[in-house]
Amino acid sequence: MGLHSSLKASGTLKAKRNVLKRFERVELMKKRGQWKAGDRVFGLPKTKPE
Repeated sequence: MGLHSSLKASGTLKAKRNVLKRFERVELMKKRGQWKAGDRVFGLPKTKPE
C-alpha cells in the first residue's frame, strides 16, 4: 500500500511566510534602525519580510 500523493510533498513546499515571529520582527527592525535598546517587545508594528 502506498502513500497518498497529497501526503508525499508535505515537507517539500516552502512558501514565503507573510507573518514573522516576534524575535524575527525585532531583528528586522534592528537592521532598519527602527529598534532602540530598551524598547518593549509587545505591540510591535507590523513588518513585511524582506
